[in-house]
Amino acid sequence: MLHKDRIRTPFSRWVDDLHSTCGSFRPRAMDTSLHIRGEARRINACGMEFSHISNDLDRVDHDWDDVRRDAIEQLFLLVQLEGGCGVEHGGRQSALNVGDCILVDSTKPTTFHFGGKFSNHLSLNLPRQLIYFHGGDKLDIARTLDAADPMAVTLRALVAKVLATAENDAHAANLRQLMLDATRQAFVSDVEGVLSFESLSDLASRRLRLVDVLIDQHLTNPRLSAQWLAKRMGVSMRILQLHFQDLGMTCTTFIRDKRLRFAREKIRQLQFQPGTQTIADVAYSVGFNDLSYFNRCFKELFACAPSDLLRPVSRGKMH
Repeated sequence: MLHKDRIRTPFSRWVDDLHSTCGSFRPRAMDTSLHIRGEARRINACGMEFSHISNDLDRVDHDWDDVRRDAIEQLFLLVQLEGGCGVEHGGRQSALNVGDCILVDSTKPTTFHFGGKFSNHLSLNLPRQLIYFHGGDKLDIARTLDAADPMAVTLRALVAKVLATAENDAHAANLRQLMLDATRQAFVSDVEGVLSFESLSDLASRRLRLVDVLIDQHLTNPRLSAQWLAKRMGVSMRILQLHFQDLGMTCTTFIRDKRLRFAREKIRQLQFQPGTQTIADVAYSVGFNDLSYFNRCFKELFACAPSDLLRPVSRGKMH
């Protein structure tokens, strides 16, 4: 994806390619008679669609008229590959550098500023409805994830894996779901069950932040357990237990509750994907081996049965 020998494309052709790839975006060049360094093209991999956009334009606009003209509802996960750019979106102004990630909503105006300097980014098209899904108010759209942020590292690794995986690969469906879930989790602004480390020592805080990332990365892995985490961290079970004890919980409970919250979102998604999975399938897919135990824990945490999420409910009664 890196442009060592940068492609040069006539301005009019680049604009046509951008429209066919991304929709109603309006490029502004310093000089439209010159060729643009870069390209706009679509990439399909693992059953997911990407847009690969590189250029040295002044800026690219997408205003309310463009939003209405496109009439599509998607989210775009942008990963900056080379150069940099400014992004105005959702009332925010952000600067993307190499490795940074940002989530953009197609239903809101956006302006990308390049200032005539070369920029190269990859954009993953995501189903807006599934990413928001009853928790849209908790998504921090237009927040930039710094390249060194563990979630940015995770997203880049997943994007690389998706790009290298064929749609008919046996693991493609699971990989697509993981990509959706990781993106949602990376941009959640107020999620239940987030660890607070303010009362801990620096060492304990650093350890538990890494533990939190490891749990997120391996949430559906049947091997995920307190013992497995302690071994990965290079600490004893007693040390790990003491860290969680200082937070007023156990590591096992924290893992279980995260899996339950993940399961809740997947069950809610079944309303949009009828016939694809059952509640039992979801329970097993997130790491529960005993359906009755899953149902009991689910009801204790959310005060409703998993099946209740699939019933029509009136406004204000969503769990």
